[in-house]
Amino acid sequence: MGKTEIKYLTLSQEDLIEAGAFDLQMAMKALKEGLVKFKDNRILFPDKIVQIFNDETQERINCLPATLLDEKICGVKWVSVFPPNPRRFGVQNLSAIIVLSEIEKGFPVCVMDGTLCSNMRVAAMGATAADVLAKKDAESIGFIGAGEQAKMHLLGMKAVRPGLKVCKVAAVSVAEEEAFIRDLSPLMPDVEFVACNTVLKDAIVDSDIIVTATSAQAPLLKAEWIKKGAFYSHIGGWEDEYEVVKMADKIVCDDWETVKHRTQTVSRCYKDGVITDADIHGNLIDVLSGTKPGRENDEEFIYFDAVGLAYVDVSIANAMYECAKAAGVGTWSYMQENMIFEKDLTGKVKF
Repeated sequence: MGKTEIKYLTLSQEDLIEAGAFDLQMAMKALKEGLVKFKDNRILFPDKIVQIFNDETQERINCLPATLLDEKICGVKWVSVFPPNPRRFGVQNLSAIIVLSEIEKGFPVCVMDGTLCSNMRVAAMGATAADVLAKKDAESIGFIGAGEQAKMHLLGMKAVRPGLKVCKVAAVSVAEEEAFIRDLSPLMPDVEFVACNTVLKDAIVDSDIIVTATSAQAPLLKAEWIKKGAFYSHIGGWEDEYEVVKMADKIVCDDWETVKHRTQTVSRCYKDGVITDADIHGNLIDVLSGTKPGRENDEEFIYFDAVGLAYVDVSIANAMYECAKAAGVGTWSYMQENMIFEKDLTGKVKF
């Protein structure tokens, strides 16, 4: 091989797990560093490209780029979200690939599974918010939704609130609730799991932490179910009634300027004049940096809304890539062994 070779590390989901990159603490560290660097203008974050194939079901493929200037890494996440998949085909609704390139020569260095990273980012964001916004002595958590992101979210919440003792879950089917418990109970033997037999209210009442992780485009969560002092991590789109937003003592976002242009409940409230910019307490980085206070008492109901930030995905993906390299995991692939006209092209070119 010569100086014109280009090779990159290919990492499957299995490779990443084997390397020890399924690490929520590592993801939260990368996330916090990413938030700080973005605030300090050390990250490039262009607009994403969205292709929606079905307006009703929101089946779509998104292209989300970002560049970590300090690390000299440019990344892009190519992610498909097909909400009908679980019921239509019995498979996950999200799949992703992440490509990382160095920005000295502009060559790719890694092509990796992005599904694990994407789900870890959702969990890491919710958990990082919970760490500063949920009650320190939170013991119970309630889920509406039982898919991959809900499962990942529980891992994140348990990482920052190890005192969680009860997990209640409500989904559209009892089978989904049972699968949630079957998959997670072996990982958390100290937690009592409760299937709510599709009764959403039962998952929420008396829960210290609330998570909605669905593909719903209609309000499922009702304000009257929420107790004082609860922390709510909103993952999806339009999952709660406007009254939930209105009753919040604090509304915190991953990035309000990004959230306000999307279709989450808070965005809808903003567009309908129910809330204004002044009703937003701040972004998560404001709380982490001490610019804005986090939880100030045990009576506050705090609403956290995350739309997802691609530079956080790329930050976590880069940490996972470094972890895999250190572990010697993955497969090296060649994009080219040498340049086009350095090859023997005799008899192989059509013109």
